[in-house]
Amino acid sequence: MKPRRKWTPLEEALLVDLYPDVPCFDIAALLERSYSSVYQAADRLNLAKSEAFWASERSGRIQRGKQLPAMKASQFKPGGEPWNKGAHYTAGGRSAETRFKKGFRPHTWQPIGTYRISGDGALERKVTDLPGANHVRWHPVSRLVWVAANGPVPDGFMVVFKPGCKTKVLAEITPDKLECITRAENARRNHPNSSNPELGKLIQLKGAITRQVNRISREHKERSAS
Repeated sequence: MKPRRKWTPLEEALLVDLYPDVPCFDIAALLERSYSSVYQAADRLNLAKSEAFWASERSGRIQRGKQLPAMKASQFKPGGEPWNKGAHYTAGGRSAETRFKKGFRPHTWQPIGTYRISGDGALERKVTDLPGANHVRWHPVSRLVWVAANGPVPDGFMVVFKPGCKTKVLAEITPDKLECITRAENARRNHPNSSNPELGKLIQLKGAITRQVNRISREHKERSAS
């Protein structure tokens, strides 16, 4: 299993720019990521497609008045019942004796209060044993310090180190080195045009070329299939 690849600030900035009007498969190709990774990052950043995108054929939606008769014939009808309604399934064999027991803990379990360095180099502390994704149990110390001094982080905001203050040393993570900014502001700060306009132009050019290559490839497949 490949290790999860963290999103960089540059990739997030590009995603903010492209997501509203560019198909996700184009964005995935540009950033060399999977479709699901793009969708998950967009959800985390509260991004949405534009109305113009959803109204276009690029969205992949079936446009009003363009449904094929075969499509309508195969649609679910009101009042229909699934074939397995009322059915129950019980696993047989040794299923019951090999299931995880209540209270089971894996060998990687760590007690609450444990510190670790995350994949992107941030110091984190375990705050709960609740089930779910790692970000539920492990919180960045920078965020915990800011919340302790200022209260909850508002929706759409994030806690970051001030420029030149980033550290992994616990004693050095203090409120005066932190600030709470919007995710959009963080994306703008890390956008390639902010520090290197030429790099930004190259990335945009790569995206344009990738989209054209994908378009030509799709058209070729459609002609071959017809």
